[in-house]
Parts: sequence; C-alpha cells; structure tokens
Amino acid sequence: MTITKDTIIGEILDIAPQTAPVFLSIGMHCLGCPASRGETVEQACAVHGVDVEALLAKVNEVIAAGN
Repeated sequence: MTITKDTIIGEILDIAPQTAPVFLSIGMHCLGCPASRGETVEQACAVHGVDVEALLAKVNEVIAAGN
C-alpha cells in the first residue's frame, strides 16, 4: 500500500503500526485521539507545520522496509 496525502492517519496506524514513531516525531503525540485518527496526512501536516511530501516519503519508507 502506498500512503498518499489523502490517507487517513488511523488507517495507516491500523495497517502499519510501525509508522507511529514517524508521526510522533512531527509532534503528533495523541495518535489514539479520535480527531488525530480521523485526519488525513495532509491535514496533520498542516496542523503541525510539516512538509507533506517529506512525511509521505518517511512513512512509505518505513512501510516498504517492513520495520
């Protein structure tokens, strides 16, 4: 699965929990909160002032590595 800017954070965490540290590293510390689990990657990046393309690269890299 390739993660895009429209992918919901909660869906990513459900299929690839190993990506949690990537989200924590951008300041998204409430990964279990209903609001954060319902945000898209693009929305989370906007809230946390992170470049969406850079975050997508990291998340997809972690998923591809299977870590």
